[in-house]
Amino acid sequence: MHQYAPQWLELREGADADARADSLLDPLRARLAHASGGAAELVVHDLGCGTGSMGRWLAPRLEGAQRWVLHDHDPGLLRLAADRAPRAAADGSPVTVTARRGEIGRLTGADLVDAALVTASALLDVLTVEEVDALAAACTDAGCPVLLTLSVAGRVELTPEHPLDAELGDAFNAHQRRGGLLGPEAVDAACDAFSRRGATVRVQPSPWRLGPREAELTEEWLCGWVGAACEQRPDLVDRADAYLVERLRACRAGELRAVVHHCDVLVLPGPPATGTVS
Repeated sequence: MHQYAPQWLELREGADADARADSLLDPLRARLAHASGGAAELVVHDLGCGTGSMGRWLAPRLEGAQRWVLHDHDPGLLRLAADRAPRAAADGSPVTVTARRGEIGRLTGADLVDAALVTASALLDVLTVEEVDALAAACTDAGCPVLLTLSVAGRVELTPEHPLDAELGDAFNAHQRRGGLLGPEAVDAACDAFSRRGATVRVQPSPWRLGPREAELTEEWLCGWVGAACEQRPDLVDRADAYLVERLRACRAGELRAVVHHCDVLVLPGPPATGTVS
């Protein structure tokens, strides 16, 4: 499993929050209300929780008492997530957290047996097809909704355009697939894995829209994007160095804008109700 610096996760948190597809929350809330059965609290398993940004975004948007179970392989990130977790739901009900250290790819239905909801952010694209299939099996066994946000879609739009944009984008996408990882194919793989198990899957776009206000994030993202592309294709280095200097200059001058495409996925157990669109 990949390891991310807390500084990067904190830098992207605002853009992540702005990007997530709010339109998926109403069907999620409806399903949770229908399935609650008078339970004393909503148990939410947050997979690959990082610094806990998903909980900070979602917990205040759901009503009722909640217990968040935070999963990550990094003990430092787990501590940060637990320390910074929200304490109140949308209606003021208490939110509590527990932490579990472990590899997400090894989860089973038994690990999620108490789950009313499973969620994750920026996780799918760093999994293999086998890990996504195992995740779908575990969540299906648990019989609960699943909200998976901010999976890369393999498309970037930069304004103004540059002749090297497309070549770097292709190289970056190839880098995302290294070692059998799904990268930009992750959403399709997840949709297939859950659909094969009888679930209803809804997908909505959740792009980062980066402009002058997000200049620090844009710079960091751009350096990582170009760096990964060059790691995949060393023959790009000379041209990419000049490209990066030009792009960073434009970013610092407030002249660069980027749309980094992602997708959010909502999985609801069972087939769609009559008249609904998946």
